[in-house]
Amino acid sequence: MNILIIAPSWVGDMMMSHSLYQALKTQYPDCQIDVLAPNWSKPLLDRMPEVRKSLTMPIGHGAFNLRERYRIGKSLRNQYDMAIVLPNSLKSAFIPFFAKIAVRRGWKGESRYFFLNDLRANKNDYPMMVQRYVALAYEKGAIPAADKLPIPTPYLTVQQSAVEKNKEKFSTQFELAENRPAIGFCPGAEFGPAKRWPHYHYAKLAEMLIEKGYSIRLFGSAKDTDAGEQIRSSLPETLRRYCINLAGQTQLNEAVDLIRDCTAMVTNDSGLMHISAAVNRPLVAVYGPTSPQYTPPLSDKAVIIRLIEGGLIKIRKGSDSAEGYHQSLIDITPAMVMEKLETLLAKE
Repeated sequence: MNILIIAPSWVGDMMMSHSLYQALKTQYPDCQIDVLAPNWSKPLLDRMPEVRKSLTMPIGHGAFNLRERYRIGKSLRNQYDMAIVLPNSLKSAFIPFFAKIAVRRGWKGESRYFFLNDLRANKNDYPMMVQRYVALAYEKGAIPAADKLPIPTPYLTVQQSAVEKNKEKFSTQFELAENRPAIGFCPGAEFGPAKRWPHYHYAKLAEMLIEKGYSIRLFGSAKDTDAGEQIRSSLPETLRRYCINLAGQTQLNEAVDLIRDCTAMVTNDSGLMHISAAVNRPLVAVYGPTSPQYTPPLSDKAVIIRLIEGGLIKIRKGSDSAEGYHQSLIDITPAMVMEKLETLLAKE
């Protein structure tokens, strides 16, 4: 059986989709899985052994472009027995329909009745996103209840030779930091400052860790470069050499390897949090307005700190500080994170 996956557009969701691919291999042992996804995700999909190949989705997130969707669908005809559509939008169901794939499976959403013929309507029975993904591996009527649904842990393969090669690329910075064991920080968040732990808290934690003999690696996209510099500039000048801002300097593939090389990670709720979990790093994840009940890091080495109750609060910028930080994250002190981190490190 050949299966086409219409993949999500965000890093964290892409990582959680790996649980589905593993579950499909259990349900259909001889299946071949191809994933239609944005080009940026190829470095992740190439590290998932269950995926035969990644197909580049040339249409940007949010773009309708019906003509191009028809062209892509037509090019995929007579290749697949099943399609599984992970995004909830109507437009995401067009390509499998145009490809005339016999079984087109997905959750009910945005009036997709005509385009999906294996439609699931009981989404609320599965409160976690990863549960919703994995449930799509099962035939209708044979899906275990949420509390009995096996959830394979997402993982990414890492070659030590690639890790060493990427370390060599940044050897000058690492040597300046005396090649100390590294704790990685992921201070960015795609959806705005309300999801970010304050830069001054990161800086204080960095100072505490540097004084214990660690170096700090700051990870993120080019958008997070300034956040990283805020952290570095908040450190005493004599300690800044031990805090290396890699945000915007690494490709995703390089970031995966350099995160795997870290002793532990401290992150906001972000895509890099899910990557940190997938490469099996001890991880402290700080949550504020977003809900760890819906998209937690999927790792037994992860500890979550959240001081408020309830589900998702839809806010991009908080009114509790000039920077837009949310009070629930301001209230998480560096000492709280340090305590959890030391507990994790003691188990290694």
